Amino acid sequence: MKLDLHCHSHYSDGKHPANFLIERALENGVTHLAITDHDCTNVHEKLDGSQQLSIIKGVEISCTWQNRELHIVGLCIDTSASQLENLLARQQQKRRQRVQQIDAKLVEIGIQGLLPYMSSLPAVAQTRSHVADFLIQQQVCKTRKKVFKQYLNKNGKAYIDALWCSLEEAVEAIASAGGIAVLAHPGRYGLNRSKLSSLVDAFKEAGGDALECTYPSIAIEMQAHLVKLAIDKGIHISGGSDFHDAGAAWTDVGKFPWLPKSTLPFGVWHHPMWSATA
Repeated sequence: MKLDLHCHSHYSDGKHPANFLIERALENGVTHLAITDHDCTNVHEKLDGSQQLSIIKGVEISCTWQNRELHIVGLCIDTSASQLENLLARQQQKRRQRVQQIDAKLVEIGIQGLLPYMSSLPAVAQTRSHVADFLIQQQVCKTRKKVFKQYLNKNGKAYIDALWCSLEEAVEAIASAGGIAVLAHPGRYGLNRSKLSSLVDAFKEAGGDALECTYPSIAIEMQAHLVKLAIDKGIHISGGSDFHDAGAAWTDVGKFPWLPKSTLPFGVWHHPMWSATA
């Protein structure tokens, strides 16, 4: 069994359709693939399925905890569950409003055309990554790093704050859909060990189920710390590529540091709600 429990299609900020993800997964020997788009599940309405690959229905919900943006992956979800559907609809509306506000700021400084560009994309969940692509296309900046620094991050010329749901709301919506809530890439939030421990406590108290303990570019020390944290806190272990783009050399479907065999009994695939079918 080879799992990748975190990746994105072009319905959010991924570059590719679902069929590309499936083909890539098969090429790389993946047996179980979770497609976890930001704040939408539309990709799962379009899948034909594959007898060689188990598709896990998933989502990645943006939320806040102590004024910090976090991402919660939901695995094995019922995409038709009303509470989850309603939350995702609200999240998508917030995303569209944010893009409209960014566009207004860009127009003020003489950059036009963002909204038609966004409308031309298959994305249901609009993100700042799409805005960055637009600004690069318009030759405003040469790299995504410069776009975010100069325009989209705090103090940027077109920065708009995000108003996501709370950590508790995200976990509750996933639970209402019969899913497994996973705290995504916890080492990327810039927290010291004490604060990270507090976050995992709050996540577990909210009903969270698992910690993403491996993902691309994770330091060996961080991976070991996250594994220990998950086991000590009594929650499951997950992992995934967080794949977005075949043009990014640092990631690919199914390609991320593997966990020690000793951690396998704690895997999220042992969770009572685990279901390896679409």
